[in-house]
Amino acid sequence: MTKEQNKKAPNLRFKGFTNDWEQRKLGEVTLEMYNGQTPSRNNSKFWNDNIFWLTSGELNHGTIKNTIEKISKLGQKDKNLRLVKKGTFVIAITGLEAAGIRGNCAILGIDTTLNQSVMAIYPDPKKVTNEFLFNWYEKVGQHYGIIYTQGTKQQSYNSNILNILPISITPSLKEQRQINQILKKVNDFIDLQQRKLELLKEIKKGLLQKMFADKSNFPILRFEGFHAEWEQRKLGELYSYHNGKAHEQNQRSSGKYELINLNSISVDGTLKSSGRYINHADEILRQNDLVMILSDIAHGTLLGRVAIIPQDNKYVLNQRVALLRPISKSENSNFMAPLINNNQRYFHKMGIGTSQLNISKSTVIESLWQIPKIKEQSVIGNFLQNIDHIIALQHQRLSKLDEIKKSLLQQMFI
Repeated sequence: MTKEQNKKAPNLRFKGFTNDWEQRKLGEVTLEMYNGQTPSRNNSKFWNDNIFWLTSGELNHGTIKNTIEKISKLGQKDKNLRLVKKGTFVIAITGLEAAGIRGNCAILGIDTTLNQSVMAIYPDPKKVTNEFLFNWYEKVGQHYGIIYTQGTKQQSYNSNILNILPISITPSLKEQRQINQILKKVNDFIDLQQRKLELLKEIKKGLLQKMFADKSNFPILRFEGFHAEWEQRKLGELYSYHNGKAHEQNQRSSGKYELINLNSISVDGTLKSSGRYINHADEILRQNDLVMILSDIAHGTLLGRVAIIPQDNKYVLNQRVALLRPISKSENSNFMAPLINNNQRYFHKMGIGTSQLNISKSTVIESLWQIPKIKEQSVIGNFLQNIDHIIALQHQRLSKLDEIKKSLLQQMFI
């Protein structure tokens, strides 16, 4: 038994509670574990259109994504299929561990049926509350579950595995409810901030649709004082093109220069750390350079995405990523980057390949773009940069809140 399991009480408790916590197995404090099923499609009776079907991919650490499949026209009389009520604690028991799916859990916010990849846990209300069980599982249960199912890329939990998971609980339901209450407030605040982040992204998306010129050569939304028609230019007239080089033999986990590779650019066009470094290079990237993804898997959501290099003498380019360097100092990368990313479908259409899509140098430099005079570019670019800054701050706020929640879970549970 570990030192953690030998503890009798958590480090952080509400005033008035002093009793030792009890060591139990999950199966000892639950009444039932119900494994979802695949509905029969051959039954003549149909579900109501308002019934949903939940799969493991829609569980995301306490929340339910908005992609739950409606199961209208699926068999109502299937004996193995039952409606799981709102408020039930559910766990993803199957899913790729690398994708962060297996072991995810949530409290249902809707009535739904369950796919065979999801299990509903029904606690004994005399021993443990539903919310306490959920909060405990977020803290340690998923970790235990992954240990118990190691060995393959995709392996299922089952009721036998879940039944023997060790759980430490307070025997006082009143203390459990107080723990649940404080964590609910934290979760609600995190959800509020997450919705704020999504709203900011939607606002930016709406602005991008209106601030760039359409086929008329004029944008729908403009800043005061700008009236001139936008002109069509080839990207190769504005930016010089250079391919990255192979640095696989010299990569390390730390070093002087961070490597820009296919993992360095996110879908929203932000630069993220590749975690790979080198100490020597012939060509160092400069501030305001653009870097573009040249290869992506078949869905191609990253193909042609660009990000802005934020500073000199820190980054080096790897192969299958292109460098786009402004030919003139007047070219505004804060304008050009969102313009390219907002029209990424062009590169997806031009991608060549089956399992992997690739774009060529000619595809990039011959691409046509509607651009305004440099002063308007600058105003638009600075405005969009400010929005990105606000979104980045919101990301940081959420990360900090997640750290606070993680700390609370560590302190309030054994």
